[in-house]
Amino acid sequence: MNNLTLLALTLSVITIAALGLYALQLWRRIWAKEKAQAEALNTQRERIGGDLRILASSLLEGQLPLIEGAIRIKVLLDNYDSTLSQDPRCEVFHQLFAATAQVPTHAEWKALEKSVRRQHEQHFSALELQHKAAARAAARWLLDEALPAARQSA
Repeated sequence: MNNLTLLALTLSVITIAALGLYALQLWRRIWAKEKAQAEALNTQRERIGGDLRILASSLLEGQLPLIEGAIRIKVLLDNYDSTLSQDPRCEVFHQLFAATAQVPTHAEWKALEKSVRRQHEQHFSALELQHKAAARAAARWLLDEALPAARQSA
């Protein structure tokens, strides 16, 4: 083997090794990003789960109006776990959400005439009477069975 062939072979091996190290470095970056994304999703999921526990408890204790609580729980459930959200025991939250979807909120609510607001409030009362037991049972089920227990901070 002559010197030129040996030099070309050496340069080839060095180039391959350098490219391999560069590829490893890129893969490590990808793995680090994937790990950070997974941790961010876990953190978000834990936060939403905590919010769901607070809402369900508040609904059960009467600290939150039934309609408002059901709407908030439904939206958070959709973001927390779509499979859990579609559980038949959570159907009442979807029913209340759908039954109130056309009701204006915030500034639009304040802009409504009092008679229209009263009609909506009467509708809310009827919905509460019809769905109170089911909503409370669903909130209890979420707290007792569906949502994992909150982590205790040390």
